Amino acid sequence: MEKIGGKGLGSYLLLNNVAPGIDPLSPDNKLIFTAGPAAGTGMLGSSRYGVFSKSPLTGLYAESYSGGKVAPAIRKTGYDAIILEGASSKPVYLEITDSTVKFHDATHLWGKDTYYTEDKVLEEVGVPGAQAVVIGPAGENLVRFACIENNYWRSAGRTGLGAVMGSKKVKAVVFHGQAKGEIAEPELLKSLIKSISQKAKDNPGVKAYQMYGTTQMVRIMNGAKAFPTKYWSNGSYENWEDISGDSLITNFEVKPRSCPNCFLACGKLTTVKEGKYAGLTVEGPEYETIYAFGGLCCINRLDEILKFNDICDRLGLDTITAGNLAAFAIEAVNRGKIKADLQYGNADGIARLLEDIAYGRGIGAILAQGIKKASEEWGMEDVAIHVKGLEPPGYDPRVLKGMGLAYATSTRGACHLRATFYKPELSGMIDPATIEGKARLFIEFENRLTIFNTQILCVFFRDLIQWPELIQLIKAITGWEYTQQELEEMANRIVTLTRVFNSREGATKSLDTLPKRFFSEPINEGKNIISEEELSYMVNEYYRLRGWDDQGFPTSDASFF
Repeated sequence: MEKIGGKGLGSYLLLNNVAPGIDPLSPDNKLIFTAGPAAGTGMLGSSRYGVFSKSPLTGLYAESYSGGKVAPAIRKTGYDAIILEGASSKPVYLEITDSTVKFHDATHLWGKDTYYTEDKVLEEVGVPGAQAVVIGPAGENLVRFACIENNYWRSAGRTGLGAVMGSKKVKAVVFHGQAKGEIAEPELLKSLIKSISQKAKDNPGVKAYQMYGTTQMVRIMNGAKAFPTKYWSNGSYENWEDISGDSLITNFEVKPRSCPNCFLACGKLTTVKEGKYAGLTVEGPEYETIYAFGGLCCINRLDEILKFNDICDRLGLDTITAGNLAAFAIEAVNRGKIKADLQYGNADGIARLLEDIAYGRGIGAILAQGIKKASEEWGMEDVAIHVKGLEPPGYDPRVLKGMGLAYATSTRGACHLRATFYKPELSGMIDPATIEGKARLFIEFENRLTIFNTQILCVFFRDLIQWPELIQLIKAITGWEYTQQELEEMANRIVTLTRVFNSREGATKSLDTLPKRFFSEPINEGKNIISEEELSYMVNEYYRLRGWDDQGFPTSDASFF
């Protein structure tokens, strides 16, 4: 099987190096870093790396990606993939180069936040241009949704890979070297970069990212009535304008920031100008952080959301899961399941809860185990919103029904990034309410973005990099000339491979569903709901088009994996 790289290679290594049934936090689990073939080539949107493992949050396949400056540094080590296995008896950090791997004592860094740790390991290694990935106290304390951070504010955020790193007692990994990735046809790559840049010049989507970044979605999602609010009980937030991209630009000092080789500059370096957080600087907040804390927790102040962003980045917590759990805990208080100083709109209580989660204190120790464990502990399984143990991002599938298909079938749990299917549903490409033809279009998007992730390209380039550009890119870098059909077949094999991993771990069709509340609680004055029959129709069609049986298992011989 051709793996090309990135997700294909990382998933293949995971399937073949992790034995079925192992504890994700045991030394037997592997933590796999990959840089895509496009990293370090100058290709637009290529400054991203991937991480793969068995998730301590879901017990299933885990993948996560991060931007910033790390991917080109991994490329300079000369490795396409790096596998961490076993566990150290004491805290260490690794220094990986094109000529050596060194293990450094990290006892003095254990317990430190991510910002301090990143600065310190780079100072100690002392090599200009070196880059680091690090964990915070959440990863050390095995919080099951801890993330891996780099460049202060960039995160391999979902599925708990920071906890896997913490279980191995690895505080950081530093990358540097002099290796260069070979490019088969440099002139073809230059031509491709030039044509994409030309296409982007007057593109309204590009201009929106440059102006607002992902915060543009606050206005769009509230307009669509699909902005999850008050722990998934409403489809819009009455105070959404206070936490919108326009509010951010108007009331804060905002500077655009981009990853290397990118003109989108979607990162927004934001500084609070006044109030109790005056001087606080964060790259963010992203839309998902605003939805999770602003929408779900009903926080109507961006400075408070920026503070949550800062707390989560320093401690190493995934903001999507953290915001969902904070709102879930508020619901638990309101329903008399627990006692805590938490309520909708109360920022101070949420800030304390985030600290308690990272350090395993009080109800924070329960929430640190993830939504499945917390909902069982408090008798709230029917209230909890998750798929396979991973909470959804900020797109309500009762309005955007294709996102319901995305959440239900994603092997890592509720996920928006494997296909970014909110894009065709919101742009008018397909009616959000229909189910006919949805699986076919979804697979078209998922296949193309799966190939994106073999190169590890930023998904925000999806409008600019279509199949012709992908074919040209792979030919330029590798010399291999594929047709679109061949690449789609390859994408199908990669998606199927991840399915095989989950099936091996005991996952069945029963997990390819949505939370019960989505089937029984309409939103927007009763106008929007998704039925079990609608989801079943889309899921079954998805299986059929993928070439799987009616239980969602591959029908062909899986030995080629």
